[in-house]
Amino acid sequence: MRRRRLKENLGGYLYLLPALVILLAFRIIPILFSVRVSLYDWTMAGPRKFVGLGNYLQVLSDSMFWRSLLNTFWYVIFTVPIMLFLSLFIAVLLNQKIRALGLYRTIYYLPVVTSIVAVSIVWKWLYNPERGLLNYLLSLVHLGPVRWLEDPRGLISIILSPLKINLPEWLAGPSVALCAIIIMSVWKGLGYNIVIFLAGLQNIPHQYYEAAKIDGAGSFNLFRHITWPLLSPTTFYILIMSTITAFEAFAQVWIMTGPPPGGPLGTTKVVMYYFYEQSFELWRLGYGASIAFIAFIIILVLTIIQRQVLERRVQYG
Repeated sequence: MRRRRLKENLGGYLYLLPALVILLAFRIIPILFSVRVSLYDWTMAGPRKFVGLGNYLQVLSDSMFWRSLLNTFWYVIFTVPIMLFLSLFIAVLLNQKIRALGLYRTIYYLPVVTSIVAVSIVWKWLYNPERGLLNYLLSLVHLGPVRWLEDPRGLISIILSPLKINLPEWLAGPSVALCAIIIMSVWKGLGYNIVIFLAGLQNIPHQYYEAAKIDGAGSFNLFRHITWPLLSPTTFYILIMSTITAFEAFAQVWIMTGPPPGGPLGTTKVVMYYFYEQSFELWRLGYGASIAFIAFIIILVLTIIQRQVLERRVQYG
């Protein structure tokens, strides 16, 4: 009996073995190795000396790290709500019975499957202050050119400048250059969220809408009392995933800004680019690994807070 059970268990473990090998080789072992790297003064030539938590303490006292973290927070605060609102709005429109619906859905999803490198290069051309399409469109309505990717001024300080209010740097808001990257990132990520919202909308039974219409509910009340509550699991999922994805922004900063990337004046240098710069441009691998782990802890804490605060309001059925 015991031998038979052992054979059955062995068969199960053999089925799991390929997935476990891949998980170990490409996830668990690299993570453990990164923990080791973060505890050393590790350069391109290898480990020089053990520093313990020295790299972590150095990162926490690094003003550029805090600057990159502030830029990342501005990026997340603007990108996630705008993307949520626009993707829900477009998904509701695409959920109607209109002609060429498949064509519209394809058009909105195309940016998602397009390479971030290609998209970044195209948007960099659009933002060109002298020959870019956006400044040409502004000139048609008699507005002056904008130095989209070259202006370090904060958005909030620009809005309040007529009132002669001087804000500290950390309250000045995202720079114009970071706003330009936010616009591109929202456009790039809309399609994925729209598809998820559409799936959520189509899972809402039509009987609820029909019963509410018989009771005299208008479009606003249908959305407020039926669509929004029943869509809350989808919205919660998109909120968490969009926040995590926004924290991982890197390629658009690397390609669209500079030289050097992260400019002007470091106002677009986000945490993931700062990690890359320290690890693979300056070859401070131990220092870079400690930045990555601190960023991981921040994302983990934010995700836990989102679950604790918002999940109780989600209606799963």
